[in-house]
Amino acid sequence: QVHLVESGGGSVQAGGSLRLSCAASGFTSRPYCMAWFRQAPGKDRAGIAYITDYGTTNYAASVKGRFTISQDNAKNTLYLQLNSLKPEDTAMYYCTAHNRRYCDLRADSFTYWGQGTQVTVSS
Repeated sequence: QVHLVESGGGSVQAGGSLRLSCAASGFTSRPYCMAWFRQAPGKDRAGIAYITDYGTTNYAASVKGRFTISQDNAKNTLYLQLNSLKPEDTAMYYCTAHNRRYCDLRADSFTYWGQGTQVTVSS
């Protein structure tokens, strides 16, 4: 059974940093595409960054240059480094994955989801 477990969320002031982690287990093979999404209260879940098993990355315009996605294949862990945080980054952050041979930031592309970790940025 596949499990994705996020950690590392918290409360920070604007301009601060956090590092989110997602521990993956239960996959029979390494997922082709892993990503981070976020959902703020009253808003739709939005993709913010993905990484392929080859290490290709892509970012939403709202986080490009501030957030960095990475993975440690030996530890089966996905990371998201969040720098220069803004109050509008406040949201629940979700780790997600699928094994289809493409990668994008559409929520309906993804099969497996974690429970989320909360990030709160105060001004």
